[in-house]
Amino acid sequence: MTILVTGATGTVGRHVVKQLVQKGERVRAVSRNPARANLPEGVEVVAGDLNAPDTLRGAFVGAKGLFLITSSDEPDGSLETRPKVIELAEQAGVKRVAVLVGYEEGPVEEALKASRMEWTLLKPGEFMANILADWKDSIRQEGVVREAFGDAPSARIHEADIAAVAAAALLEDGHHGQSYILTGPESLTRREAVKVVGERLGREIVFDELTEEQARQNWRDQGYEEGDIEFFVLMGKNPPAIGHTVVPTVEQVLGRPAKTLAEWVDEHKHEFG
Repeated sequence: MTILVTGATGTVGRHVVKQLVQKGERVRAVSRNPARANLPEGVEVVAGDLNAPDTLRGAFVGAKGLFLITSSDEPDGSLETRPKVIELAEQAGVKRVAVLVGYEEGPVEEALKASRMEWTLLKPGEFMANILADWKDSIRQEGVVREAFGDAPSARIHEADIAAVAAAALLEDGHHGQSYILTGPESLTRREAVKVVGERLGREIVFDELTEEQARQNWRDQGYEEGDIEFFVLMGKNPPAIGHTVVPTVEQVLGRPAKTLAEWVDEHKHEFG
């Protein structure tokens, strides 16, 4: 069967595509810029935009599974997936859908639950990949990580584990109606995470803890609105338990332990210089 992957060039989507291909599945990937997708050989890349559901009509033809994102880490614009996508998928004969849920469920998830399709919701915590976005440059250039709230814990998850659970939900029976909270196998503070990164890279990395006001100014300089900044501060001071409480879902679904931060760093050493 053909599985349609949206967000195929994103942090999780690339892993979904790769793992499905490795399992011998036929994969059709949606991209706003197909010529720049750079996906594995054999993947059918089609143009489409989740912000404009009607552009996906052709992509759904013949697809029996769907990996769907509702928010994006792409730098080329915001994403607002609409419930119309669920309607089009069902009309086209899609049987199973795995959704990467953002901060909370919304109209898309509501429409999916009301459909006749099998569905699985994936609710991961913080991605280990965020380390590349947030820390890579300062580690490469100075051997320093500058962050506020150094004792804020997080059960970071490897993005490949999220993808593996998505693949299982699309290919195996028994996942319909499940809302999977996904974490890594350990809860580490930011300070502890920096230590792990340094140990795996084989060099000392200094954790330079910012004051709250320094952090606020950094976010302002990056263009964030005050409402966003207040949310960041709240998460740093009082991180919700769901973000740092380790759960065994990955191991239960996949039959193996979730990947550790040390394993993730080993896979990405070349990106830290």
